[in-house]
Amino acid sequence: MLVESRLDPKTAVVSEICAAGEPWMREIRKGQVFRILDLEGNQAVDTLFYNAHDPEERYSAIDTIQRQRNLYLGVGTKLISTEGNAMLTIVADNCGRHDTLGGACAQESNTIRYAHDKRFMHACRDNFISAIQHDHTHGMSKRDITHNINFFMNAPVTPEGGLTFEDGISAPGKYVEMRAEMDVICLISNCPQLNNPCNAYNPTPIRLLIWDVTVD
Repeated sequence: MLVESRLDPKTAVVSEICAAGEPWMREIRKGQVFRILDLEGNQAVDTLFYNAHDPEERYSAIDTIQRQRNLYLGVGTKLISTEGNAMLTIVADNCGRHDTLGGACAQESNTIRYAHDKRFMHACRDNFISAIQHDHTHGMSKRDITHNINFFMNAPVTPEGGLTFEDGISAPGKYVEMRAEMDVICLISNCPQLNNPCNAYNPTPIRLLIWDVTVD
C-alpha cells in the first residue's frame, strides 16, 4: 500500500545528506518521524536500529516478519526488536518495496555473489563498523552488527523459495517514513556496492529528515 506523507520538509528539525557509499548514525527520539528519501532512485539503504538506552535490544528481521506475517515491509509494518517490542512503525511509503531478508553486503559475501576479485571493494559491513568505531557514546562494537533492512531494495522471493536481487523499483523522490515508538539509534550504510543490480550499479546520495511532530 502506498501512502503519501503530509509532512513538509521545510519543518523538519533534521535534514541531512548522506553521500553515496557513506555511513550515517543518529538518535531518533520516541514520537519523532524519520524519513529516508531516495534522491536519485534505486539506492539501497542498509539500515540497523537499536534501543538508544540498551543497544543489546535491536531490530529483529525474524520477529518483524513473524509478527506481520509478511516478508516485505510497508505502511503499517511495525519494526520489532529482539525483545518483542515495537521500535518504529512505517507510516508513509511511496515506493512499496523494502527488503529485510538479503542482509548487508560484506567483502566476503561480495566474493561469493560477484567474483573473487571484488573482495577489495567497499561494503556495507565496513560502513557499519566504521560508524560504530567513531561513536564513543553507545559502546557498541562489530559484534553488534546484526539484522538489517534494505530500504528501496528489490529482493523478491521466488515461488520456489529462492531469494533474487533484481532491478530496483524506486525512483527519484521516493521515500519511506517511520514513527519512532521508542528512543532508537539509527545506523545506515548508504550502500557502496557497484555490482548490485538493485541500484543500477550506481550508488547515489540520500536525504535523512526528522520531524518532532507525529502523524495521524
